[in-house]
Amino acid sequence: MRSRRETMGASGASGSTTLISSETTITGDISFTGQLDVEGTVIGSIQAASADATLRVVSGGRVAGEIKVPHATVNGKVEGDVHSSERLVLSERAVVDGDVYYNLIEMSAGAKVNGGLRHSSNVADDLAAKREAKAAEATPAN
Repeated sequence: MRSRRETMGASGASGSTTLISSETTITGDISFTGQLDVEGTVIGSIQAASADATLRVVSGGRVAGEIKVPHATVNGKVEGDVHSSERLVLSERAVVDGDVYYNLIEMSAGAKVNGGLRHSSNVADDLAAKREAKAAEATPAN
């Protein structure tokens, strides 16, 4: 049984917790708010519908599809790209077969990523856009 503290996400996401239990397989795309705990299998993409949503793929859990969430903790298997706009935690039993796009990452010894790690940041993206705009202004038009 989980304590209240364990069910709160790393971000302290408000709202309810949805559980996909260990003997359950969901086929289709999922959009959620609050916290989603995957102990079973999801075949399809998972996307957060709120900025404070948290996904947890626990040991034994499996996701076959793309993940787009602000906060995620993975200790199971993900077959697809993972996009985490805020914080991503890859625990020691995590296996990701796909590219990982993150703002802030914590990776434990033993975690495996079979793909690329790509840092993405709203601040860095804004700065890059400003640099490109400035360079375009400085270039004379023919």
